[in-house]
Amino acid sequence: MLEINCPWCGPRDQIEFSCGGEAHIVRPLEPENLSDDDWADYLFYRKNPEGRHHEQWCHTAGCRKWFNAIRNTVTYQFETVYRIGEDLPEKTSR
Repeated sequence: MLEINCPWCGPRDQIEFSCGGEAHIVRPLEPENLSDDDWADYLFYRKNPEGRHHEQWCHTAGCRKWFNAIRNTVTYQFETVYRIGEDLPEKTSR
């Protein structure tokens, strides 16, 4: 089982968490001006990299707070976690 480090509660078993998908998806400022293709791209299409990936996670069976994580999709190892609204940790880059 994976251990995930909640920024508020500390390390916990993965069963306590839910993945919310790719992190840092910004809602369009004027969605009414998007074409159907652009709106579909925003709603449905996400990166699916092999390797390093920025994700959102929720500690659903704990504090119920959302946070961001950088995780390797091949090894499943978490590189770092950080609270939503915080800058990316300096040792990482997007």
